[in-house]
Parts: sequence; structure tokens; C-alpha cells
Amino acid sequence: MKLKDAVVVITGGASGIGKIMGRMALEKGAKALAIWDINQENLDAVVAEHSALGTVKGYRVDVSDFEAVKAGYAATVADLGPVDVLVNNAGVVTTNKTFDENTKRDIDLTITINTIARMYVALAMLPDMMARDRGHILNITSAAGLLANPRMSVYAASKWGAMGWSDSVWIELKEKKSNVHVTTFAPYFINTGMFDGVKSWFFPILDPEKTAKRALRAVERNKRFQGMPFAFRFARLMQGILTMRMADFIFGEVFGIYHAMDHFTGRKK
Repeated sequence: MKLKDAVVVITGGASGIGKIMGRMALEKGAKALAIWDINQENLDAVVAEHSALGTVKGYRVDVSDFEAVKAGYAATVADLGPVDVLVNNAGVVTTNKTFDENTKRDIDLTITINTIARMYVALAMLPDMMARDRGHILNITSAAGLLANPRMSVYAASKWGAMGWSDSVWIELKEKKSNVHVTTFAPYFINTGMFDGVKSWFFPILDPEKTAKRALRAVERNKRFQGMPFAFRFARLMQGILTMRMADFIFGEVFGIYHAMDHFTGRKK
């Protein structure tokens, strides 16, 4: 799916790689960019910043509210025309506590934003894409959806759910012989502030610019799945080959992944 002349919607587009992907989409010649975000201050600032590159509109949308999603979509189409590319990017991480220390709010917020909200936004937009037989949905998930990790059990659950749903939709569209495509993008920790305090001594923390570029390239190539770094794609293969005890030792102690969240702080604001 070419981004040139496309109408692009990015949820959580006022910060992190969402903001970067919005800029890159405009640089690639997108017809218009719709930024959906819950933070009005950030939204206004990014709209002003990106407007120098092309047509940009900002919408304050709570993606956890299906009625708000439908209203935001209607407003977007009325302002900019049919949506060609949806980037399901909005996400949260609430804590590095072990599961027994989580609260109901931690669970509800994480699952709702990281899993259910992606379904809400896609459900609002996908039928119109299918009717036009044109469109692409990029679901930003996480490497945490490939490998269980302590101190992020609820986050991992939300990403496993998002990945399973995303890939299932890809299969459904293929069976319908639709020209609408879905890409599941699963990056490791990204240096955007969302995972401040994370320590990783084997796999490097990802660069936001390179990560955003890779994600959009996957859209342009209609890829079904794209992981970063590439080596992380072998996580499940290693789990299948090795005993669970050996896999835990390698991922936990050799690669240090099981200790990555020990000193997590997250964004201060």
C-alpha cells in the first residue's frame, strides 16, 4: 500500500513512534494525516508541527470508547475523505509490578487500550475499506506478544491478544480475496520514554526513527508480519526446541530479558 496520496489515521499519534510515523507519512506524500490522541496539549503541538509538511487534522478521541471512535471516524471522513491507512498505535504500560500486585484498574486499562481499542477502531473503519476494496491496517503490537516476561504479565497478555486478533483478520481478508491488507508489527522496547528505566544488555533498545521507518515500510510492502529486531522472531522456535528450563535460563539469564523491567519507571508525565 503506497502512502503517497493516501489518507492516513494514526491513533496515539501525538507522541512516540506515532508522531514520527505521522511525519514520515507526510514526507512520503500522504494526501492527509489524521492524528487521534487523548492528550489535547500534545495533539495541538504535533498538528502545528506537522502542518508544515501537508494537510493535518487532530482529533481528541478516547479509543476505549466505541461511540467516541465512531464519532471520530465520521469526523475524519467528513474532513479528509475515505481512510486508506489506519495505524493502530495507541498503547499503555501501567506498571512493572508482579501480577498479584496489579489492580483492577491496571488490568482494565491495559487490556482495553492495547487490545480492545484496536478492535474498536478497526471495526469502525474496516467495513468501508472492504467496500472500496482498498486499505491497510497496521497494528503496532510488541515483542512481548512473542515471549512471556515477568513484571509485565498484563501488558504481555494484551499484546498476545492483539497479535492473535491481527493475524486472524489477515487470514480472513485473504480468504475473502480482499485487497485490504493487515500488518502485525512487533517491536522490542523502543526508546520513546514509554519504557524509561528498562535495561537490556543483549538486545538493544530500538531507535524510534528506525522503528517507525521499518513499520511504514512493512505497510508499503503489504507484509503480514514484521518483528524487530529480526532475531526476536526465533523466540518461539527456541521455546519449541529447548526444554522450558533451558529456554528460561537463556532468555532470563543469558539474554537478560526476564530482568529488563526490574528498574522500569515509564514516562514521568
